[in-house]
Amino acid sequence: MSYEKVKQAKHLSVGLKQTLKALDRGTALEIVIAKDAEKRITQKAIQLAEEKKVPIYYVDSMKQLGKACGIDVGASTVAILRD
Repeated sequence: MSYEKVKQAKHLSVGLKQTLKALDRGTALEIVIAKDAEKRITQKAIQLAEEKKVPIYYVDSMKQLGKACGIDVGASTVAILRD
């Protein structure tokens, strides 16, 4: 389900750095995290999203998440942004 949500989103921030920036700016509606990403990498995004009260969704595969974003590499985190 979350892969479809990512595919249909008009505005995304792909990757950890971009996701953290979106969370800091308050432009992230929700974030999607790949379960197979390293925990030490995704922990910052999870912590910041919880602080900012931004919903967190999980998907199984970094590769599939990257594909849903339209990129050829895996993505550990993605932020779905406000329009």
